[in-house]
Amino acid sequence: MAATKLDLVLINPGSRTQVYQSLGTKLAAVENPVWAGLMAAFCRGKGLAVEIIDAEAEELTAAEVAERVEDCAPVLAVVVVYGHQPSASTQIMTASGLVCTAIKETCPAQPVLLVGGHVAALPERTLREEDADFVAAGEGLHTLVDLVETLKTPAPELARVPGLWYWDEGTVRSTPDRPLVADLDVEMAGVAWDLLPMERYRAHNWHCLGGRERQPYAALYTTLGCPYHCSFCCIQAPFKSGESAAGIKESTNSYRYWNPDTVIDQIDVLVNKYGVRNLKIADEMFVLNRKHVLGICDRIIERGYDLNIWAYTRVDTIKDGMLDKLKAAGFNWLALGIEAGAERVRANVDKGFAQDEIYKVIARIRDEGINVIGNYIFGLPEDDLETMQSTLDLALDLNCEFANFYSTMAYPGSPLYTLAVRQNIPLPKRWTGYAQHSADCLPLPTRYVTAREVVGFRDQAFRTYYTSQRYLDMVEERFGAETVAHIKQMTSYHLNRDLLTGKLDVPAMTLPREDERPSSPANRQPLPVALG
Repeated sequence: MAATKLDLVLINPGSRTQVYQSLGTKLAAVENPVWAGLMAAFCRGKGLAVEIIDAEAEELTAAEVAERVEDCAPVLAVVVVYGHQPSASTQIMTASGLVCTAIKETCPAQPVLLVGGHVAALPERTLREEDADFVAAGEGLHTLVDLVETLKTPAPELARVPGLWYWDEGTVRSTPDRPLVADLDVEMAGVAWDLLPMERYRAHNWHCLGGRERQPYAALYTTLGCPYHCSFCCIQAPFKSGESAAGIKESTNSYRYWNPDTVIDQIDVLVNKYGVRNLKIADEMFVLNRKHVLGICDRIIERGYDLNIWAYTRVDTIKDGMLDKLKAAGFNWLALGIEAGAERVRANVDKGFAQDEIYKVIARIRDEGINVIGNYIFGLPEDDLETMQSTLDLALDLNCEFANFYSTMAYPGSPLYTLAVRQNIPLPKRWTGYAQHSADCLPLPTRYVTAREVVGFRDQAFRTYYTSQRYLDMVEERFGAETVAHIKQMTSYHLNRDLLTGKLDVPAMTLPREDERPSSPANRQPLPVALG
């Protein structure tokens, strides 16, 4: 490799305005691209020269990204299609496609690869529809390294590159993937923070309620994957081909850990080099394995860091002896997937826990001084107007410090997407239509109400919750009058919805009312397959 030749440019496309409308200017978080940072670290560990272009943080247009790629002239340009959470992969595909097109228009000979959760869910479609030369079928780590090395040879043998989709004289070809990276601590010990514009990242507005500064901020993983099978979730999409290559059964999800010592090494860098105090544990399911969680907490406590952390958990994964350690380590927020107010609606999407357990767990969390983000979904398959109202009623009764209200989307890679395709249910025409806050948002209908009713109910529920006097009184007591003013400002933003104005015309369909479940493993809570 020539000393001046760059092997790899990893691109995080910018999509804030498309995805969040006016919310993207001040309210939405600006999050470091965790996967791009991990990929960079993995590839550097294999001897490749890597750069990252974070178009989201730097607010670059697709054309500006293409100009930078032209200046870098890498062996391979990689558009990394991930976002703040698994579902965000699909919603940034529109921006990702624009970047690919801009690169090809600016420097036609530049090889371009797409990788990410959405891409892994729909590899062949992605290759056929986008201006990319290659698509990665899985998490893409081995694919990146081997493809770069292959492209350096006089006669590249693409058939030898694992997990690759590509064109061969007008025919789409694909290759078998390799098993997932097992030893995360050795091969991918952390994010390549030095390649990122760390000064540009900012926390979610709710993460800093009470007057905390939103910057500096960072997000990192301590685990990969999730052992559960919620039918609305697409978290495992990038891992499935690697699981299959490792001989893991289709019905079992992998769940890989970084050692707590590796995690604290990352946190040490963030705190001591970049001054980070606001931290997101981006794991889809962090509060699960007691030894892992307490190991990280103990190491943070030993250092005496003053951190403001948030992480995801489930109602049924918080065990005795966890919450006090989490609070002592700086976990000021826990996000709970409550989803629905009716048990039958939750059970239908493999999210079964008793109603009274929700109240008990939230009370325990709050007793430790930890704030709760309640996550609620309107429009799950068994939802009707009455059950959606019960979800809103539950949210109002729980009165969590913050709440996220979602419409049900048939995300590629989820069982609900398979169901929607099988039943010919209208899906978004553009990938931005999968974004919760976009103008062209098109949720999934239920067996009883239409997509228009779902999004209309969701938007009204948001306004009802955040203008509730009981909620505002609680916020003032917990965080002060300035935070109340911030919440009122937040609710003043208006989301344009093409579905509600008639600009987006879709049939008023509902899902077939049949005794059929999405094709996820039913009524099963398997033990995680831990790799590494």
